[in-house]
Amino acid sequence: MDKSKYSFDKYKDDCIRAIDARFEAQKIAFAPMTFQAIRAMIELGLLNLIEDAGDEGISIPDLAKKANLTEYGTGVLCEMALGMNVIRITKDSTCQKDEKYTLGKTGWFLLNDTLTKVNFNFTNDICYKGAFKLKESVVNGKPEGLKEFSDKWTVIYEGLSQLDDRSKKSWFEFDHFYSDIAFPVALPVVFGSKAPKTLVDIGGNTAKWSIACCKYNPDVKVTIVDLPGQTAVAEKNAAAAGFADRISTCSGNVLDETTKLPAGADAYWMSQFLDCFSLKQVTKIAKKIYEAAGDNTTVYVLEPLWDKQQFEGNAYSVMATSLYFTCMANGNSKMYRFEELRDAIEAAGFRLKDAHHNLGSNAYSLLEFGK
Repeated sequence: MDKSKYSFDKYKDDCIRAIDARFEAQKIAFAPMTFQAIRAMIELGLLNLIEDAGDEGISIPDLAKKANLTEYGTGVLCEMALGMNVIRITKDSTCQKDEKYTLGKTGWFLLNDTLTKVNFNFTNDICYKGAFKLKESVVNGKPEGLKEFSDKWTVIYEGLSQLDDRSKKSWFEFDHFYSDIAFPVALPVVFGSKAPKTLVDIGGNTAKWSIACCKYNPDVKVTIVDLPGQTAVAEKNAAAAGFADRISTCSGNVLDETTKLPAGADAYWMSQFLDCFSLKQVTKIAKKIYEAAGDNTTVYVLEPLWDKQQFEGNAYSVMATSLYFTCMANGNSKMYRFEELRDAIEAAGFRLKDAHHNLGSNAYSLLEFGK
């Protein structure tokens, strides 16, 4: 059922006042520095100290002393955070000398909202430096920012297991946060009246979905298809979860002509996988699945479609993620709209059977296709 509330009407009328539009333009102009200002406040503990001060607030001298920083450094960061509505001045502050700061609502989300923290860390640790090459990535059709990690990788997936610990943590937390929340509501759909006995998890990554399937259904057997580095991790995780006998792997690049998908499975599953490919590549992958699938096979696609979000903030986050694909991941994919992804899959011969939108708190869509 489509419960989407997000509307394209906001893009049709330009009703913003000129003075407000100019302010929005300034936010963009200074965005790199304001981002790093907030990162510094988080990592130096300043935002936490302001939060701990509660409604009483805390002054710059006291804040600087507790954080072991100069009043100058503490002051410039707090002034910028004030301009961004991350912190507020207490109501009983009457002059600059007795000004005290409290945490604003925006600051609370930066510190306590998992979605915001995951997005923030992902942007800083994976995308920030490489984003400087976004223009070149658009021109060349390659993830030019990826060279910040290695000039030997053509796509980021080749090197996930080789990332430094901090970057690896941020990448996987970002990837898992979005899809994992949708898993509990997707499982009853997949294992409904016609529960699959065999399922192929394409792009199975660390085996989270495969393990969830085995926990949910005692009879299903799963085959994970992914790059060699990922299947090695998946095998370890499956064994640790006690499902080595029910979860197997098939290593290979799904775009490679020599890579054959396991044939005749009851279901093929792709979670946040097709957004890693261009629309032409999506059709190519779907054709491979079509060749491997039986007449009664169901293909499930779990994706955050930006035009099927309930809230503007969600849609904004999904749109922004497309830039990661452009400059860091592969240079040719994005987060798709519903119709363009559906059409690319149907071009391979499949037909959409059902669409479940707004699954989980992150508004995922689960699309069901059949021959």
